Amino acid sequence: MALDDAMKSRLDGIRRSFQALTERLGDPDVISDSNLLRKVMKDRSQSEEVVMAYEEYSQLDVELEGAQELFQDAGDDAEMREMARAEIKEIEARMEVLEGEIKILLLPKDPNDDRNCMLEIRAGTGGSEANIFAGDLLDIYRKFMSDQGWQVSMMDSSPGDDGGYKNVVLEVKGDKVYSKLKWEAGVHRVQRVPATETQGRVHTSTASVAIMIEVDDVDVKIDPKDIEMSTMRSGGAGGQNVNKVETAVDLLHKPTGIRIKCTQERSQLKNKELAMKMLMGKLYDIEIEKREAEERARRGDQIGTGGRSEKIRTYNWKDSRVSEHRLGQNFPLQDILGGGVGPIIDGLIAKDQEAKLKQLSEDSAN
Repeated sequence: MALDDAMKSRLDGIRRSFQALTERLGDPDVISDSNLLRKVMKDRSQSEEVVMAYEEYSQLDVELEGAQELFQDAGDDAEMREMARAEIKEIEARMEVLEGEIKILLLPKDPNDDRNCMLEIRAGTGGSEANIFAGDLLDIYRKFMSDQGWQVSMMDSSPGDDGGYKNVVLEVKGDKVYSKLKWEAGVHRVQRVPATETQGRVHTSTASVAIMIEVDDVDVKIDPKDIEMSTMRSGGAGGQNVNKVETAVDLLHKPTGIRIKCTQERSQLKNKELAMKMLMGKLYDIEIEKREAEERARRGDQIGTGGRSEKIRTYNWKDSRVSEHRLGQNFPLQDILGGGVGPIIDGLIAKDQEAKLKQLSEDSAN
């Protein structure tokens, strides 16, 4: 099934814009302005993949026409006809693949996909075992982020009494960070026998993962009157300065009740900056969740509720498997513990694209 005329017209427009942006890269006025050059390069890169795919598709279209003419001109030459038929089949198969890729590339993109973000893991029900599980999730994500080549730094942490973490926040920077990590938001559940369990009974514990986009005061406006801040001594390791000077920050956003305590840095100013960054991320996340809920209601999303309280995944030690509830699939536990969450994320992205393509088809039909 070939691309229709409306789709080709749209792609031709994208190709013309891409060519215009390519020409601008040679403009002395653009070259001399680093900010403008960066913007032109970014705008160009956003359409490069679909333009390259369309260029290949267009070339194959020409080759297909030639192969079909060869088949017609072959007359009674069986060998020539068979050769042309094989070429037609090969070209049509590649064009079909490209058509699917082009349609996916043209789907509306999440404007936040290229952004950096913060990942927060918070122990839920299950006491000490929940803290330990939060620590296990931290190890999984660190391995995954390392494989992706992302830069990771710890923004804040609250260690558990028996290991693991009550709460931990990572700052993650790199290529398309949010586009992948956003699928990890939700409640993760573990079923296993804790080290402290003497009767061999399986316990169920949870930890929640929140993904907050790294934003600034352009994205989120916060009225200083809505902030209540107090300081305290950090306590714990870190030297005499940390323990004697009030470097820790306790920040309360009165309209939402969001409270953030930040003790990671050795200065009050830096802890305040980190706390404000986390607050802006949380407030922006609330707005995103509202918009996503409206969009899911509009299109009848198939990928779970998408809500931050949704139980998305179960890690079962006894059966050595991880069940991803949104996909209805199981994955080897050891692969996931080694940071191999990529196949799960890829599956969720593919399912989301499938749902969007279906909606697009239905909208076109109407």
